[in-house]
Amino acid sequence: METQTFKLKGMSCAACASNIEAAIQTVPGVETCSVNFGAEQAVVTYNPRQVSTADIQSTVDSAGYAAQPVSDNPLTADDDAERLERAARDRELTRKVIFSLIIGSVLMVGALPMMTGLDIPLIPAWSHNPWLQLVLTLPVMVWAGSDFFINAWKALKHHSATMDTLVAVGTGTAYLYSLFPTLYPQWFLDQGLRPDVYFEIAAIIIALILLGNLLENRAKGQTSEAIRKLMGLQAKTARVIRDGQTLDIPITDVVVADVILVRPGEKVPVDGEIIEGSSTLDEAMVTGESIPVQKQVGDEVIGATLNKTGSFKFRATRVGKDTFLAQIVQLVQQAQGSKAPIQRLADRVTSWFVPAVMAIAILTFVIWFNVMGNVSMALITTVGVLILACPCALGLATPTSIMVGTGKGAENGILIKGADSLELAHKIQTIVLDKTGTVTQGKPTVTDYLTVRGTANGNELALLKLAGSLEQNSEHPLAEAVVQYAQDQEVRLVEPADFEAVAGSGVAGQVEGHQVQIGTYRWMHELGIDTQPLKDNWDRLEQGGKTAVWLAVDGQVEAIMGIADAVKPSSVSAIRALQKMGLEVVMLTGDNRRTAEVIAREVNIQRVMAEVRPDQKADQIVKLQQEGKLVAMVGDGINDAPALAQADVGMAIGTGTDVAIAASDITLISGDLRGIVTAIQLSHATISNIRQNLFFAFVYNVAGIPIAAGILYPFLGWLLNPIIAGAAMAFSSVSVVTNALRLRNFHPKVQA
Repeated sequence: METQTFKLKGMSCAACASNIEAAIQTVPGVETCSVNFGAEQAVVTYNPRQVSTADIQSTVDSAGYAAQPVSDNPLTADDDAERLERAARDRELTRKVIFSLIIGSVLMVGALPMMTGLDIPLIPAWSHNPWLQLVLTLPVMVWAGSDFFINAWKALKHHSATMDTLVAVGTGTAYLYSLFPTLYPQWFLDQGLRPDVYFEIAAIIIALILLGNLLENRAKGQTSEAIRKLMGLQAKTARVIRDGQTLDIPITDVVVADVILVRPGEKVPVDGEIIEGSSTLDEAMVTGESIPVQKQVGDEVIGATLNKTGSFKFRATRVGKDTFLAQIVQLVQQAQGSKAPIQRLADRVTSWFVPAVMAIAILTFVIWFNVMGNVSMALITTVGVLILACPCALGLATPTSIMVGTGKGAENGILIKGADSLELAHKIQTIVLDKTGTVTQGKPTVTDYLTVRGTANGNELALLKLAGSLEQNSEHPLAEAVVQYAQDQEVRLVEPADFEAVAGSGVAGQVEGHQVQIGTYRWMHELGIDTQPLKDNWDRLEQGGKTAVWLAVDGQVEAIMGIADAVKPSSVSAIRALQKMGLEVVMLTGDNRRTAEVIAREVNIQRVMAEVRPDQKADQIVKLQQEGKLVAMVGDGINDAPALAQADVGMAIGTGTDVAIAASDITLISGDLRGIVTAIQLSHATISNIRQNLFFAFVYNVAGIPIAAGILYPFLGWLLNPIIAGAAMAFSSVSVVTNALRLRNFHPKVQA
């Protein structure tokens, strides 16, 4: 299966999105399809052996819309073309709005005598001539409002109805009805009716709805501002050293293994590893971390970050769509195109909304015409219902907030992979933090090294050689600490044989003819190895919060190492902030309980799950979920991946492994735990914003329909003019998008 994102054109409301989604899902070979009206894109998962992207495009074309595949390298996407297209649409709408507003205003003034029943001296008689009004309205209908009728016709051909259907039927009814009094006024007079015309209603409604479209087009252009900011971060050129020559080349020509020179004040063009020099880099725009980071030989550098002080050379390791920045942009785009569960409500409502409105409009006309015998009132109320009930705002309510929310997350160094995660995060009740690499720095170092036989005959270095040689085949952070310690002592390591890693216990193997085991106290006992010679030292190390690692050679315990991993400076304040938010914070670790509880006390965590093997971590999450809690897991290692996937919301530390990041729903790029606080607060703000949007949409679209239908007329004499209904409909979309844009002002409210 492959997944492809398509940019869509021609949609006017959420009903259009539903139509496209339904059309694509009928194509054989398409597994899933999700159309996002706010983002104007479709994410399609399909079998390339059965269907091609061209087939999907053809299907969308047949449905009356247009689809264009989005490039797999988001940084090369033609953003300028999209902006030019949006600007052209803006200009076209502006011309149509101005024209139709001028014509509509003239018609309104001309219709005042008819509307008020008064002879107004300042208004010349010719201005309310029906024939003049018919001629003036015609270009508004044919030119300014042409898209509504064309799109309504396309929808009709596909047996569907959209916002354009409502506008076309509403304004078309007003215009066609007005033709009869214009052509046959005497017939109306003979029936005892006034030959009133309503051309001004058709013209003004089209003007107002076009004005709403214009404001919506401008506002929607701002919702993807975060993506444009990210794309604008990348450097345009790179200073590459090839064959001894320094060349300035476009960034697209950089290949893996190129050596690149970066001077102070320049951006790092692609991802790579420093091979010469050192500097401090400002990574704030990518990680959200405001403090510049010191980099030296061997350190990784991220493309688009800013070099602050020194010069350095680095070797390119990832270019094009594989760079960290490209992946961030792609993830944000995917998240913005995904659907939140709350969107399902809007989709369900939209699916029956337009047909229901058509039925209500017909019923309204029948009631007023038959019961009251009032043709004018029947027409006004029917047109009012059709115009007011457009579901456009309903379709925009969720996607616009999700777009702005996920973009705001990216600006703060928080990658949210899907709208469902953003929605779910605000409901979290329990946060489970992995200890190593999450609460702590994840860079443990050996602080104590004690042997049974002391330093006689260089015994310490000989044992260290055995330990370092065996551990160099392990990926565990504690193993890295042992290897680093051995290398610092200038011990020459050798290749072990029969290496075996025992999950949650330790490693074993043959080194220079000796059977070597390195691992936990529990494992030593399971192996039947006597730990008594170093038992007091083990107690002391663990009481000090250090992880004790045992070394056994040929079945005899020989040494013990104390390994410490410092708590991150931000961990205490982040955990305090989470607890202030009413969340239960739990620490999960494979370390023994005494060591874990020392660290837990340091960061003020009361509940500790210690001595948990990697294969048991997901089970611990399940137990918490069985307590009825919504659980978030935060981790960084490969062994955290099952727990991250099991949790209701998995949060990976961006400095961790790719496996952990892939298994998570949210990635904290900088590794700072305060990102959890920000992510949850952003979720609260986004969901609150969506609810406000849905309120606006329902107030305009649902509460207004009975009023437009004239329900208050028998009691209060109130009747909603279709022109006011048109203005309300137009500004409902504008108010929803404008409200969503308020999220751009989001800032964490609780200082962690």
